[in-house]
Amino acid sequence: MKLTPLFVGAMTLALVGSASAQTLTIATVNNGDMIRMQGLSSAFTEETGIELNWVVLEENTLRQNVTTDIATNGGQYDIMTIGTYEAPIWAKQGWLKPLDALSADSEYDVDDILPAIRGGLSLDSKLYAAPFYGESSFIMYRTDLMEKAGLEMPDAPTWEFIGEAARAMTDRANDINGICLRGKAGWGENMAFLTAMSNSFGARWFDENWVPQFDSPQWKETLDTYLSLMADAGPAGASSNGFNENLTLFQQGKCGMWIDATVAASFVTNPDDSTVADQVGFAQAPDNGLGKRGNWLWAWSLAIPASSQNAEAAEQFIGWATDKAYLDLVAAQDGWANVPPGTRTSLYENPEYQAAAPFAEMTLASINSADPNNPTVDPVPYTGVQFVAIPEFAGIGTNVGQLFSAALAGQMSADDALAQAQDATTRDMTRAGYIK
Repeated sequence: MKLTPLFVGAMTLALVGSASAQTLTIATVNNGDMIRMQGLSSAFTEETGIELNWVVLEENTLRQNVTTDIATNGGQYDIMTIGTYEAPIWAKQGWLKPLDALSADSEYDVDDILPAIRGGLSLDSKLYAAPFYGESSFIMYRTDLMEKAGLEMPDAPTWEFIGEAARAMTDRANDINGICLRGKAGWGENMAFLTAMSNSFGARWFDENWVPQFDSPQWKETLDTYLSLMADAGPAGASSNGFNENLTLFQQGKCGMWIDATVAASFVTNPDDSTVADQVGFAQAPDNGLGKRGNWLWAWSLAIPASSQNAEAAEQFIGWATDKAYLDLVAAQDGWANVPPGTRTSLYENPEYQAAAPFAEMTLASINSADPNNPTVDPVPYTGVQFVAIPEFAGIGTNVGQLFSAALAGQMSADDALAQAQDATTRDMTRAGYIK
């Protein structure tokens, strides 16, 4: 594999004599695609002499760790794995370095990045994080269990159908749950799912005056539907389950359906890891006929904190990990179905990828249908599909997530969780100056 001429010519020359002594510290999440990147990264070190020190963390821990480090100018990392929520907010704070060298490199081809993904990682048309993989969310389901239940999954189902199917597929005696959904507390864990779900029920976090809306009938219907569905057809201990836990359950054949990130498709259809690889179908996230589906928009991306003393080498690595040649490298080792999805237009035009990835078309449609500028049925003052793009949301969203996770665990009622979410969020938004 070859690095692009820009990096070899402009960056590597600047590092001559010191590259062998350089070490980049990279904070990343313990998702499958990131683990694969770590495994392949020896190719980068062999070509450049730049050593890599990996800090691999669970999703909630990663977010807490990198947020603390960047907000305090701690300088612990040269590269951070961040998402669509953090990138523009942190760029506006001056906490990230712009990826100007990547943007200027014709071979890297920043214009090839899907517009919805690129836009979410930019500020004032400057790219501040490069997407390693992009995602929306959709339904992954067991075709054999659906057939056994006497049902046929529509391409675009309603929540009513999902409830019917989940209950019909549940077979607790054989350890089969009709549906697996996120329950682990966190703004990017259970609240990513529940916020996207709530959009399809006509709910919203705030009205146009930033007043919280958890006391609305739309939020009550959302939470009641979720809790009822999980009680009737979900796995035991669901309040502890996030993306990775549900992925394991699905791969082990213990879920009839799973509504989650489109990036999971390659893992549930990989026969090396999934016991049900040849029995998986895909459908769009559910709706309620209100014009919004329960799908989100996200990109796990690589960014350089302003505190890094190795910015040139860091951008060189980011270029290696997110360019087209990296996709070729993964395809050569693990097949086209396993390349990081959701970032580049050229990938979805590649006949080899289309043939290898039966989920490709559905993934692209899900990404393109998510509208962060108009995420809800009624008007809102914020952008973001499964999050609210304000600095305060990480704390507020996690607080609400803890309440909803407690309701799922049976520690409080749905009404109490909603009432406490309303009070706490109103208090936080008033303190922050949003509510006058």
